[in-house]
Amino acid sequence: MRIIIGEEVDALLDDRALIEALRAMFVSGCSLPDRHHHTIPSKEGEAATLLLMPAWRSGGPIGVKLVTVFPGNGALGLPAVMGNYMLLDGATGAPLALIDGQALTARRTAAASALAATYLAAAGASRLLMVGTGALAPHLIAGHASVRAIERVDIWGRTPKNAEALARSLDRKGLAVRAVTDLAQAAREADIISCATLTKEPLIEGAWLRAGQHLDLVGGFTPEMREADDEAVRRATVFVDTIAGATKEAGDITQPLVSGVLKENEIAGDLFALTRGECKGRTGAEEITFFKSVGTALEDLAAAQLVVEKLGVNGQ
Repeated sequence: MRIIIGEEVDALLDDRALIEALRAMFVSGCSLPDRHHHTIPSKEGEAATLLLMPAWRSGGPIGVKLVTVFPGNGALGLPAVMGNYMLLDGATGAPLALIDGQALTARRTAAASALAATYLAAAGASRLLMVGTGALAPHLIAGHASVRAIERVDIWGRTPKNAEALARSLDRKGLAVRAVTDLAQAAREADIISCATLTKEPLIEGAWLRAGQHLDLVGGFTPEMREADDEAVRRATVFVDTIAGATKEAGDITQPLVSGVLKENEIAGDLFALTRGECKGRTGAEEITFFKSVGTALEDLAAAQLVVEKLGVNGQ
C-alpha cells in the first residue's frame, strides 16, 4: 500500500486535469451510498462532525473517506477539517493507497466549483471575491483562475490580518490580490463570489448582487450553516453539485426549501445534469447564477484515481 502525503497530492494534481477528471466522472457516474454523518458532542465549544464517504465503480477501485470537522480548531492553530482517504483494489479489496484527506478534499472541492463555473460563470469574468481565508481559499482562487481569465482577486475574512497574509502570499504578476474589509462593496464589484466559511449566519446579501454575477457557495455542509440569504436565492438561478446531497445537508438549500423561498423543482440542475447536457447552464449575460456545493464521494474517487494513475499505482 502506498501512503501519499499532502505535498504529493498537491504536486500530482493539476487543476485542469482534475476538473476534467471530475467532469468525466459526473458524466459516467458511480455507486454512491448515502454518506454517514455523525455529530460528536463536545464539552467545550461547538459539536464536531464525523463523515464517512464511500464510492466505487463496477470493475474499478473502491474508495472511502473518513473526515472530521472540529469548528474550534482554528483557535488551536489547526485545520477545522481533517481526514484520510483509502483506495482499495476493486477485484480483491486489497488496499492500494492511503491518501491525505485534507489535501484531496481541498483540491476536489475547488475543482468542483471550477467545473460548475465552466457552465455558470460569465465567459468574461475577470474579478473574483474570495470570502474566507481557510485552507480552501487558495485552491478555490486557483481553480476559478484556471477556467476564467481572473485578473483581480479580493479576499475578505473575519480576521483582517489573515486576509492580508493570504493576499500577500498569492499576489503575483498577472493576478492582483488584495485584502478588503468592505464585504458589501467587494461583492458588488466582483464577477464571481466564492465563499468557504463555517458561518451559520448569511454573509452574502442578495441585495448586493448585480446582473451577470456567479455566486459559488462551498462552506456550509450542514442544515444549520448558511453563507447567503433568502434574497440571493430569490434573485438567482440555483444549481447544486448533487440534488440528493444539497437538498438534505446544505443549509443554503434546505433552509429556503423549508421556508418556501425555494421549491425543489426550481433547482435548475446539478453537476450530473450540467455535464451530461441535460440542463442549461448560464442562459444570458444578465442572469445571476448560484451554485451550492456540499461535496460528494464521487469527487473524492475521481481525484484519488487521478493521484494513483499519476503515480503508476496499479489496481482494478
